[in-house]
Amino acid sequence: MDNFLTVYDPTQWLGAEQIIASLLISFVLATVVATVYRWTFQSLSYSRSFVHTMIISSMVISMIIMAVGNSLARGLGILGTMAIVRFRTPVRDTRDLTFLFVCLGIGIACGAAVYGVAILGTLIICSAVLLLHWSPFASRRQHEALLRFVLPPDSDSEEKVKEIMRRTCSAFSLVAMREIHQGELIEHCYHIRLLDPSYQSDIINNLGEIKDLSEPNLLLHRSTVEL
Repeated sequence: MDNFLTVYDPTQWLGAEQIIASLLISFVLATVVATVYRWTFQSLSYSRSFVHTMIISSMVISMIIMAVGNSLARGLGILGTMAIVRFRTPVRDTRDLTFLFVCLGIGIACGAAVYGVAILGTLIICSAVLLLHWSPFASRRQHEALLRFVLPPDSDSEEKVKEIMRRTCSAFSLVAMREIHQGELIEHCYHIRLLDPSYQSDIINNLGEIKDLSEPNLLLHRSTVEL
């Protein structure tokens, strides 16, 4: 076990067992990270190819580290080669970029045969990700929606609408107004956060009781705008 956790001498010739072990361990650990990424993914644009990229990039980095060893000339050569290749693929979420860095770190540790760092680092980081995912830390229970309705110009019912929103919403903000029917009516658009999801029908029913208000519409969505 002690030999398993120790760093190999990069000046020694790497045997087939060392190379296979480094690549396989990087593959297994990167797969663990990729699985945790799938479990905790919450965005809308899931990419299967990105998950594959995490795993393969870990093995590629491991191979590069084994190829470089402690040779300065090899390191400079690989640095120059990587400078020629330009990676223009955008990463939309910083969380995705962090997972990619974790896999690259696994590849570096496995390529340097620091397997203890790779294994323990993977377990601790994955545990931290799962803890943050399942815990309420930095999360907000939000029920955000887009509320649209139509009122005549200078209608006194607008104050009634705001009173309904004060009862059912924790926050609301007017985001758009536009004239319709050649200025005879005005469409209002509010970004709201409901106090409870059960208020969805309540707010529509209450708005429907206002005589000069028409076309009440509530569009639930997951917004990135902080009210």
